[in-house]
Amino acid sequence: MKRLKQLFYWKGMTKSVQNYIRRCTICQACKYDNSAYPGLLQPLPIPEEVWLDIFMDFIEGLPRSQRKEVILVLVDRFSKYAHFVALSHPYTAEIVAQAYLDNI
Repeated sequence: MKRLKQLFYWKGMTKSVQNYIRRCTICQACKYDNSAYPGLLQPLPIPEEVWLDIFMDFIEGLPRSQRKEVILVLVDRFSKYAHFVALSHPYTAEIVAQAYLDNI
């Protein structure tokens, strides 16, 4: 209704829109999320030690180099120090954990 009111107005507009939505099968099947608004974002707590809080990500879809095509990125949130570890596809949680232990 808010977007519609910005562009158009006619007498009995709210009731017309409500009736249209009640009869529309697509509108009835696709409901909007009516959960509570999550509120303002809160900053993450500042870590107290180096390598206590890390960020991990994978960069995939790279061209193959020495049989490796994935980069595991490990970043310490406290010092902003990063490690880049080359992995080959497919990799498992065990391989990722071992790569972490070998490089950190």
